[in-house]
Amino acid sequence: MTAHINRLLIVDDNEMNRDMLARRLARKGYVIGVAETAQGLPERVKKDDVDLVLLDIEMPEISGLDALKTLRDHFTPAELPIIMVTAKSQSDDIVRALDLGANDYLTKPIDFPVAVARIGTQLSHKQAQEALRESEERYALASRGSNDGLWDWKLATDVIHFSPRWKSMLGFQESEIAENPEEWFNRIHDADRARVKEEIAAHLKGATPHLESEHRMLHKDGTFRWMLSRGLAVHGATGKATRMAGSQTDITEGKVSDPLTGLPNRLLFTDRLGRLIKQGKRRKDHLFAVLFMDLDGFKMINDSMGHLVGDQLLVAVAGRLEKCLRSTDTVARLGETFTVARLGGDEFTVLLDDIKDPSDAKRAADRLMKALTAPFVLGGKELFTSVSIGIALGNSAYEQPEDILRDADTAMYRAKSLGKARYELFDADMRASVMARLQLETDLRRALERNEFRNFYQPIVDLASGEIAGFEALLRWQHPTRGLLLPNEFISVAEETGLIRELGWWNLREACRQISTWRAISLAHGNLSISVNLSTKQFLQPNLVDDIKKLLEELRLTPEALKLEITESTVMGDPSAAVEMLQQIKALGIRLAIDDFGTGYSSLSYLHRFPLDTLKIDRSFISGTADDGGLEIARTILPMAKNLRLDVVAEGVETLEQVALLKKLQCKYGQGFYFSKPLSAEGSAELLAGGLKWEVCEQPK
Repeated sequence: MTAHINRLLIVDDNEMNRDMLARRLARKGYVIGVAETAQGLPERVKKDDVDLVLLDIEMPEISGLDALKTLRDHFTPAELPIIMVTAKSQSDDIVRALDLGANDYLTKPIDFPVAVARIGTQLSHKQAQEALRESEERYALASRGSNDGLWDWKLATDVIHFSPRWKSMLGFQESEIAENPEEWFNRIHDADRARVKEEIAAHLKGATPHLESEHRMLHKDGTFRWMLSRGLAVHGATGKATRMAGSQTDITEGKVSDPLTGLPNRLLFTDRLGRLIKQGKRRKDHLFAVLFMDLDGFKMINDSMGHLVGDQLLVAVAGRLEKCLRSTDTVARLGETFTVARLGGDEFTVLLDDIKDPSDAKRAADRLMKALTAPFVLGGKELFTSVSIGIALGNSAYEQPEDILRDADTAMYRAKSLGKARYELFDADMRASVMARLQLETDLRRALERNEFRNFYQPIVDLASGEIAGFEALLRWQHPTRGLLLPNEFISVAEETGLIRELGWWNLREACRQISTWRAISLAHGNLSISVNLSTKQFLQPNLVDDIKKLLEELRLTPEALKLEITESTVMGDPSAAVEMLQQIKALGIRLAIDDFGTGYSSLSYLHRFPLDTLKIDRSFISGTADDGGLEIARTILPMAKNLRLDVVAEGVETLEQVALLKKLQCKYGQGFYFSKPLSAEGSAELLAGGLKWEVCEQPK
């Protein structure tokens, strides 16, 4: 920033005095203007933007005193410092000049160092006054132009000044709030008050550089508004805080409004729901309901048409939901009959207050579903969607908003499982199902700690020789009260809770340990392989390859002994990332298989992109007769796999006829109950020890 250069005006009819003083002051860095008469001084001061005037008292025509009076009619002493220059014998004139508003005086002959000091003092005063005035103007402008409320707390007297805006933010007039801290603290929500006081105390002690606190404040209309209070303490010489000032900003919209649809978000919805739960405990006849809605097929629309169209659909759905309510209802405003909220993603909720009968909630659900049946026109295209709705009725048993939301969510998933585009009312049976699921989750977590999981092994047979080529490791849970559980009874819960990573790793580690043991027993078993399913969440773990490498090194197991089975959906979620991960696994020497080929995406394009070794075809392709369509698919897959140099394992082989057909189609391996059901490790060991070979007749019946 360029420093301001002060401009001085010397007014003196004596040319020698005037020029000598001008030259000396110019050498001090001032910009000097001179005038030999006081004629037209106000205009000259304005034109030249003069900072200070040196005015001689004794001048012809217009005296210095008259000129002083004229200047003071236009400029205050703070705006324009004036130093009178006079002879020592003119003391009466000096007194009169000071009375007329002169800032100071110099006597002739002028003592130049004294003159420079007095000029500097007056200019410093002027600059300080200007800075103060600018600061006050900025504060006043900021206060008037800001949407924030201001507060100023004098800690010694415990008096706090609230600006008019601070009060109006809470719905109050200027005279309705006094100047004491309790006017602030008593309006803070009970759940926030102690925290806010702790945050203020921490700042006053110097533990935090500034105060920044988000909390709810009670509005005059009875609702709570979210406020952001910022402040800074001023400390005295002893280090003790003497004053604290700051601002208050209403952040309610950002805290409770969904940025995409403008509907209330989860925060506002749960706050409203919490109030109704409390109200329901006071009034036993008070009935309300929560409708939990999820759009059917939204993910497909989002994935196929892009997130922009998906967002536009959500906005359009929100608009229809609002219009679907009665004209007298106000959406997303506390205290009204209906509240519609977006919880996130494609989930919406409706809160029905003070309904007369459960059938009212069902009729509302019907109305909402019908509102979404008409097509949405987005980007020039027609889109159709439907909604699955779960209904939970409020009752005195509910303690927290999350409880009733959970039950409505459960009912919604029941509606989806029964075919979508429908509603279901949460009932006692669903509650029992929920409790059973929660118990299963608890048991599942403990099962890992208690080593309750087991690997069972199903042989994979070489169809040319009838001998065991390897095994697939299949996870089982030896539940302490329910017996041996198959994966379909617990895997979905493991995936939802994230426990699938730990389960999958246990399955993989135990399978590798077991095959290592079998291969070491006999040279006859030296080429056995083990196939292990890899879940999607396992596949996405960044350290998967390193962990597998360490495991193989630890067990001294050759990588070729391990075959990882991955579903089509796992690799097609992000094909580019999948290729990279599969190549890293393949680089270790591990073999890769696609499980249940033909039942998922069935995209032939990825077969040559991914470094695969094996296709496993589903049992549905070989379970019928020779005339079934499934077998036709098998007849297509097998030659294609051969051309791509991929082995094929047929799952679900149950008859000798199927074995013969598979051999005719040149399928290399078979797996299924014809050979053996999944066996425990001990049973599999006995199978190996017996050297069993299965009949693989080449002639179908």
